Amino acid sequence: MAEPKTQKTNASVEAFLESIPNEQTRVDCFEIAKMMKQAAKSEPAMWGSSIVGFGEYMLTYANGSQLPWPLIAFSPRKQNITLYIDPNTENYESMLEKLGKHSTSKVCLYIKKLADVDRKVLREIIMNSVKVTKKLNK
Repeated sequence: MAEPKTQKTNASVEAFLESIPNEQTRVDCFEIAKMMKQAAKSEPAMWGSSIVGFGEYMLTYANGSQLPWPLIAFSPRKQNITLYIDPNTENYESMLEKLGKHSTSKVCLYIKKLADVDRKVLREIIMNSVKVTKKLNK
């Protein structure tokens, strides 16, 4: 079996975040990191070259294969900040309605900047995602 592309590394999270060229995105990412650290009760780690993750569990695919993955994570992308949350986004419908400007996919929540969303609701989504992921992966 091939090694997963995205693995935990020893790279510096702080150096990575400090290297974000857009000042507002950099500030927002430091704040998101703080929220995720509090929710996961875990120090951040780099996963691959551009994902900041917190905690770890064994992700199981439909075919039964497994790989280590962060409990919660985010990545500053060119178009938006991608938050990797619990894959059951339907669990968050009522919260997402109150969040503000965002989009979603199966396991991702996309925001352009924190000013576009309600931080309290975002913190609630992050906390809930960590709680659900831990519970499902005991």
